[in-house]
Amino acid sequence: MQAAERLRVAVLGVGHLGTFHARILAQRTDVQLAAVIDANAERAHKLGGELGVEGRTLAGRSPKDVLAALPQGTRAVVIAVPTVAHAEVAVPLLESGVACLVEKPLAHDLDSARAILGAAARGRALLSVGHVERFQPGLRKVRELGIVPRFVECQRLAPFTFRSTDIGVVHDLMIHDLDLVRFLVGSSVTSVDSAGGAILTDHEDMASVRLVFENGARANITASRASLQPVRRLRLFSSSAYVSLDLHKNYGLVVKKGPRWIEGRSALSNLTPEEIAARTDLVSSGMLELLELDLSGHDRPLQAELDSFLAAVRNGAPPEVSGEDGYRALELAERIAAEIRAQAW
Repeated sequence: MQAAERLRVAVLGVGHLGTFHARILAQRTDVQLAAVIDANAERAHKLGGELGVEGRTLAGRSPKDVLAALPQGTRAVVIAVPTVAHAEVAVPLLESGVACLVEKPLAHDLDSARAILGAAARGRALLSVGHVERFQPGLRKVRELGIVPRFVECQRLAPFTFRSTDIGVVHDLMIHDLDLVRFLVGSSVTSVDSAGGAILTDHEDMASVRLVFENGARANITASRASLQPVRRLRLFSSSAYVSLDLHKNYGLVVKKGPRWIEGRSALSNLTPEEIAARTDLVSSGMLELLELDLSGHDRPLQAELDSFLAAVRNGAPPEVSGEDGYRALELAERIAAEIRAQAW
């Protein structure tokens, strides 16, 4: 690929997550990382020096400041500033026609999220939201298998990191699974029953919710940022299969009826419970089909997310995770967090 064809991209906000984005983009041969931009000049120049790109300072959050910080010819920007500043930096960029990947959550409130969506519409600019869990290889496999769950159980537990304390665990961690469940079930939420409260911060650090969907599906989702060990598990139940995913260990298992299910069930009807318990060959006999998902060799989710975003920028195709997806996840998170706050732990 010729240098002139390389897509000029900038990263705005190079804290913890923005630095990861910048390092991945700097290694790509199809991208020219035009600049890394941050309100902290020292941080921007230090990372820029490490990556061999320009480090720029975001002087302020006015539209003029944001546009002035962007190198000429930049077609796409990854926005990884604090959530409270998402709208201030995204709106002028989108109105100018610059494609934006905004880290999740889309905004710190629904009014700001609507402002971002409106700016994308006015500027006819591509808007994607960084719900990176959509790009987990286990989730990709579930979609490939065509499994549509009727019941989902999610656990996302993490040790306290001292980051993102400006928002609660619903917006920090649970929002990943809110997006995933909506994506997998493919239906609107009709009922929410939430519980949780603050433990270490001024916001909720633990949350649990039961969701009921319009199509009758159910989901139980738990999130905590006050746990000792990280846990990221999903269990999906449908009429055709049971799926267990461990996103932390990158492991998945699918259990389905095997080719001898009907024949085997008929034979079992003549056995006592004790005889059935002694039959260690029942799984291997073809009654059940156990499929271990081979998730090795797949791209890292953040890499896959950037691949998808950049492909959409080049091709003019809709992004895999749209601004509307980000809005719906935030809308549901706001509803859950409000219900938890009303309980006044």
